[in-house]
Amino acid sequence: MNHIQKDNNTSVSFFKNEVQKFVRDRNWTKFHTPKNLIQALSIEVSELSEIFLFKDISLDTINSDKELLENISDEISDVFIYLISLANSINLDLTSAFIKKMEKNKDKYSTEEFNNGSYQKL
Repeated sequence: MNHIQKDNNTSVSFFKNEVQKFVRDRNWTKFHTPKNLIQALSIEVSELSEIFLFKDISLDTINSDKELLENISDEISDVFIYLISLANSINLDLTSAFIKKMEKNKDKYSTEEFNNGSYQKL
């Protein structure tokens, strides 16, 4: 029986290994420098943003339009792949970095000061 990969059963290392193998199998490692990956990441984020440019697309529309959802999904995946490749290129432990940054965010945006649904201090 094939194991189906979903968010709730897939580790960060799975993604890191898959992207690393994909890059190595194509001999692209020399192109996957931090500078190039940041630029590629920016381009992919722009492509995702372009889907929404000058449109007010509701969540209902996204969920009911299979083609739109697939386009959004593809661009989010491209962003994710380049982000993983960037982490790989600098040997970043994403889990440790995430935990450290979330602690900083919790201090910076305490629930005592940010609890009314606003992005501004009370």
